[in-house]
Amino acid sequence: MSRRLTLLLASLVILIGLLLAYLASKATPYEEVVEHGPAPEVAADPYLAARQFLIVQGRQVARTSGLERQPERHPSSQVLLMLGDRSEMTPTQTERLLDWVAEGGHLVFVAEQIWDEATERSGDLLLDALELQQHETAADSTERDTATEQRVPQPRLTRLYLENEDAPAFLAFDTGFHLYDAGHRAHAWANSDDATHMLQLRHGQGLVTALTDAWIWQNAQIGQYDHAWLLWYLTQDRDVQLAYDTEQDSLLRLVMRHFPEALAALLIMVLLGAWHVGQRHGPLIETNDRSRRRLQEHLRASADFLYRRAGPNHLLETLQADVHRRIRSRHPGFDQLPRDQQHQRLAALCQLPTQYIEQALSRPAKALGAAEFTRQVTYLQRIRNSL
Repeated sequence: MSRRLTLLLASLVILIGLLLAYLASKATPYEEVVEHGPAPEVAADPYLAARQFLIVQGRQVARTSGLERQPERHPSSQVLLMLGDRSEMTPTQTERLLDWVAEGGHLVFVAEQIWDEATERSGDLLLDALELQQHETAADSTERDTATEQRVPQPRLTRLYLENEDAPAFLAFDTGFHLYDAGHRAHAWANSDDATHMLQLRHGQGLVTALTDAWIWQNAQIGQYDHAWLLWYLTQDRDVQLAYDTEQDSLLRLVMRHFPEALAALLIMVLLGAWHVGQRHGPLIETNDRSRRRLQEHLRASADFLYRRAGPNHLLETLQADVHRRIRSRHPGFDQLPRDQQHQRLAALCQLPTQYIEQALSRPAKALGAAEFTRQVTYLQRIRNSL
């Protein structure tokens, strides 16, 4: 290596070192907290914290994803929490579920529909079967003065009072809904200032707990107030089955999720097939003005129509009838002559051989070809013109 190249590399190393030292003297260390949001498991399961809480409490927890799978064994030792959508629930499933409760099970569910005064039904099969009603509360009636809210630490919370307890449990239910026990069967309830948000009643040997909403047990709210305690209280001494992911994806949605490329290719093939078999239209042909057509064109068009519709035999019979009518009008007594004499007289008038006359006036036994039809029509026209 030459001396000049060595000096050049050394100078470059020194410059880079000085630059790094300058940047290090100007750099200021700092800390930054990056929020990545909840873990994928938490985002996919809104009641994951509730499940983990129950497991820590020693509960046997099972999760179901459909309304058709309901507890079957030992109802007296199980509690079913139906926290998901029940719009697809059938009357048969509702009846089977209430039979399970009557045998000793405990059902906790969320009211979904509002009571309709016109039909005297809500459309929620469980609410209607248990004679429970859900109503909306007036938003204005729940508003409070700001000073009052500052004096009372929990002004709009639901309070649950238990026997032998001095202080109530506080719960943050949605105060926009109210449960009403129309059948007067409830033995326990939880109220806010303006509404009832939890009702508990006996059904056979079992127990039913109705709630206005279950968001208090979702991941972000279960640690607030006494939400976790209520979950423990309702499920104590029983195995727990959670049903909240009850919406089943349709076949089309599953195909769109897992096979979007195949679905797009199928759609393109269908569109191409429809375009291929579809009727193709060429340029429009202008219709000739009818006022400019000649009589010969009309006659030819009429003859073509009759030839296609009625056939050649019909046209021949019409022309033969016209020939006989002219003979009767021009030569009286012609019909009384024998057929041979008729043919001979016509042959003399038309200057045609007798066999042509016989062929022209005879009725064909079968459909004629184009050449035979044209020949016979020519003979008939010659006979008619001669008369």
